[in-house]
Parts: sequence; structure tokens; C-alpha cells
Amino acid sequence: MKQGLLIVLSGPSGVGKGTVCRALRRMMPELVYSVSATTRAPRAGEAEGVDYYYKTREQFQEMIERGALLEYAEYVGNLYGTPREPVERTIAEGKDIILEIDVKGALQVKRNYPEGVFIFLLPPSLDELRQRISGRGTETAAVIDTRMSEASREIGMITEYDYAVVNDEIEAACRRIQSIITAEHCRRDRIVKEYSGLMPLIHKA
Repeated sequence: MKQGLLIVLSGPSGVGKGTVCRALRRMMPELVYSVSATTRAPRAGEAEGVDYYYKTREQFQEMIERGALLEYAEYVGNLYGTPREPVERTIAEGKDIILEIDVKGALQVKRNYPEGVFIFLLPPSLDELRQRISGRGTETAAVIDTRMSEASREIGMITEYDYAVVNDEIEAACRRIQSIITAEHCRRDRIVKEYSGLMPLIHKA
């Protein structure tokens, strides 16, 4: 049976990961979105299994201990992470699933699920990235400088990824990612695994 792919979309803050991911899902409605688990309380309008899987801190800790998370981190007093089981179930069903995540989380996923497809989203330039971050109007100059320093460090991690896509224009970036997904499904090692039952017949021929 054809296996799905885990596509990990990552990159520095401000590069447009969320925007590209949403646009890609509109282009590829069959693409499943990876839902995270969290210990924070649901907000108005949020639904279990749609926005997050809501867990108590004890439940989340138990997931960590039994290796049920592909990655996790603590942010503002709450724990967030990617449950392994829904990802592996989706892949086993032959569906592709996308995980949009920061660089630190992506590297955790790579250690725990190295067969994923890791895509690094780049800004057209660091100047453009600074403009995008400052354009939010929510950060001070000092915070922007800190974010830019962190972005430069994260861009240096690009060698840990399989592909790099420049987010110069959203639709164009999505088309490049779509091409990567198509190409990954055509990789020889994936095809051989799917057709392993026919290999003796192929060799005989």
C-alpha cells in the first residue's frame, strides 16, 4: 500500500510559514494538517482534535515519558508538542501530513522521524525579513534585533534540511513545495518499498 509523507515546513520567525502552509492546504485540500497537543486551556471557538489536543500537564508528561511525541517545548508556562500516533496513522493510510513548526522543533522531529521530508522556508533577504517583522508593529527595536540575530542563527541550520524554498511570493513558494512533494513520491526507494511484492517477478523478467 502506498505510504503517505510527513512534510515538515520550518524556518525563522517572520518568514511566513503559517501563511504559506494555509495557502498550500487550499491548493492541496487532500493534505492533512498535523494538530498539536497542549496543556493550555481551550479558547472560545476552539475544538478538540481540530485546533489542539488538550491535555492536562500530567497527561502531557506521560506522553513525553512513553515517547508519544515527535517533539515538544514549553512556552509561557504551557507545554506544546506533536503527537506521534496521529502522524503515523495518517501516513499508514496513504495520506500526506504537513507539520508547520519552528527550527528547534523541526530538528527534534528529524531525530525522532528521520524519514520525513524537511523543507526550510527562506526569506528573499534578511532586509526583507526585518521589514516583515517590523511591519507587525508589535515589537520594539531591541526585540526586532534579537529576532534577526536568532533568524541568522537558524538560517545557518539549513544544512539539516532536505530542501530550501524562498518565500518571495506565496503562490510560487507553494508551487515549489507541491513539486517537492510530487518528487518525493517518485523517489526510487519509496517506489521499491511499495512494489516490494513484485520485485521477484521484475527480476525474473
